[in-house]
Amino acid sequence: MNEMTSSETRDIILDVIEKLIYRHGIAATGMDLLVKTAGVSRKSIYRYFANKDELVIAALQRRDERWLQWLRSEVEQYAGSGARLLGVFSALKTWFGSADFRGCAFINTSGETGNPQDPVRLLARAHKQKLFEYLLELCNAHGTPTPEQQAAQLLILVDGAITIALIMGDVTAADNAQCMAQLLLAL
Repeated sequence: MNEMTSSETRDIILDVIEKLIYRHGIAATGMDLLVKTAGVSRKSIYRYFANKDELVIAALQRRDERWLQWLRSEVEQYAGSGARLLGVFSALKTWFGSADFRGCAFINTSGETGNPQDPVRLLARAHKQKLFEYLLELCNAHGTPTPEQQAAQLLILVDGAITIALIMGDVTAADNAQCMAQLLLAL
């Protein structure tokens, strides 16, 4: 029998906790469910993470990196700066239609915390800041007249579309947001 490496075990734990949190939320994801689903011992989990909070943060940090890389790779497929700006919404539409779409993990988990200084909320804020910076990069590349303002407006369209797609089950929320972006950017 092959032994898993330390790195593989840690990755399995993070993959499973991320999926469980995304599907059920932080509060509803207990350590017993993690142990059962991941097929690892509680001792293995605590070997890598001091507590559930540390585990949740590590999983969300990985999701942040992976999700932003995914968005960039989807958007960069479009030729031209205007097409890339609108491509953000095409990428969202694809995501909205996926079987495992459950909205924005950062909005969802942030909603579980009441304290604005909670590490989960701070991580959500950092994620949204990175998304804003990417949208700003796209606006600057296109030469929009007020890039910071337009990137902030696009961020609202992105998060609004994600929220409507989740709550209403409407994948066309991305199309509607894309139409609004087209008007906003005069594309």
